[in-house]
Amino acid sequence: MSLRTLLMGCRLLVACSLGWWLAACGQAPAYTVTIEGGEHDVRGALVTLELPPDVPDGPLHLREASGARRPVQRTGASGAVVWIDHLAPGETRTFTLHRGEVEAGRVQPEARDGTVRFVVDGRPVLQYQAVPRTPPPGVDSIYTRGGYIHPVFTPSGVVVTDDFPHNHLHHHGIWAAWTRTRYDGREPDFWNMGDGTGTVVPVNARAFPAGPVFSGFEAAHRYLDLTTGRPVPVLDETWEVRVYNVRAADRPAWLFDLTVTQTMIGELPLELPEYRYGGVGFRGHGQWDGPDGAVFLTSEGRDRSNGHATRARWCHIGGLVDGAPAGVSIMDHPGNVRAPQPMRIHPTEPFFNYAPSQLGDWAIEPGTPLVLRYRYLVYDGEPDPAWIDAYWHGFADPPVARLQR
Repeated sequence: MSLRTLLMGCRLLVACSLGWWLAACGQAPAYTVTIEGGEHDVRGALVTLELPPDVPDGPLHLREASGARRPVQRTGASGAVVWIDHLAPGETRTFTLHRGEVEAGRVQPEARDGTVRFVVDGRPVLQYQAVPRTPPPGVDSIYTRGGYIHPVFTPSGVVVTDDFPHNHLHHHGIWAAWTRTRYDGREPDFWNMGDGTGTVVPVNARAFPAGPVFSGFEAAHRYLDLTTGRPVPVLDETWEVRVYNVRAADRPAWLFDLTVTQTMIGELPLELPEYRYGGVGFRGHGQWDGPDGAVFLTSEGRDRSNGHATRARWCHIGGLVDGAPAGVSIMDHPGNVRAPQPMRIHPTEPFFNYAPSQLGDWAIEPGTPLVLRYRYLVYDGEPDPAWIDAYWHGFADPPVARLQR
C-alpha cells in the first residue's frame, strides 16, 4: 500500500468518526430536531433540548434547509436550549444538529461598582443592584436598598424604570417585598421601609457566563423583621434572572425572565393578609408620573381607569420619554399561585404590581417554598396586543422539540 493511499484512508476514518455533525462519508447529520407550533401564534420561545449521550462536547447549532443557523446553548451535561423567535399556529420547523459556533451575538454580563449590567452586542438591557445603594442626598438612610433591577432599557437605549422616586422612596425599578404581614404575632412591613418595621437585604449574587442564547444571574436576599429591636431573619429569597438574545426581525425587543423563590427560615409561617399590593413591584420612568403620564393596557383590554384589582395574563405600562413612546409588558406565568393574578394599577403613579394578596388571606408555609415567575418584554413604541400575546404564549406554553436520528 502506498503512503498516499494510507494517508487518504486515515483521513477518511477520522471524517467518518465525526460524521454525526459533518456531512462526511456521504452521510447526513445524525440528528433531526423538529419543533411544532400549537394553536397559538408564538414568539420568544425558549425550547429545551435533551441531548443524546453520543453528542460530543463543544458548541452546537441548528441548521434549516435554507441554510439559516441558530445557536444552541448547553445548560448541563445533557441539556441545551435554543431560541425560536417566531412560530406561527400549526407551523413545523425542522432542523439538523451540527457542531460549531454561529455568529449571533452574545448576552454579556459586565460587573462594576456593586452592579451587574447585561448587554447584547454592546447595547444595555438591564442592571442589577447587587449591593445596598445609598439614597440620594437629603434622604434618610433607612431607605438604603439593594437587590433590585434598575435601570431597564429599551432596544434603542431608553430607560423605562425609576429609582428612589420622590413620592415613593422605597420603589426601585423591579424589586420584591411583602407589605401587610404577620409573623410570630408581630406585623413587619418589608415594603414600606420608612416605617422601620422590616427590610430586605441582598446577601450575594453570581452572574452566569456570557451565552449566545441567554445569560443572567442568581441572587440571594433575606427578609428581616425589625419590630423587636434586633433583626430577626424571617424568609430567604432567591432570584434567577435570564436575559435573552432576542433577534426578532420584525420589531426589536428585549426579553428577560425573573423567577423568585421564597423559603421560610424557621418553623413559623409568614401570614399574608388580604391587601391591595405586595410581591414583585415595577416602578416606571419619572416622566410617566401623574394621572395622565402612564398608559396601562391589560391582556383583557382594560386600562388605568378599570384595570386595578382585575386579573390578566399580561399588563403593559408605558408612556412618553422625551416625547417618544416606550414601555414594558409584564407577564404572569399560569403556574403562579392564584394565576392569573390580580393587579395593582396605581391611579396616579407609574407603579404596577401583581398582587395575589388581593384575593384574600394566605401564607408562605415552612417547608413549602413559594415560586413566582414573571416575564418582561421591553420595547420602543406603542403596545401591540396581538404581538404581546404571542410572547406570552412563548412564555406560558413553549413548543417542545423532538430529536431523532
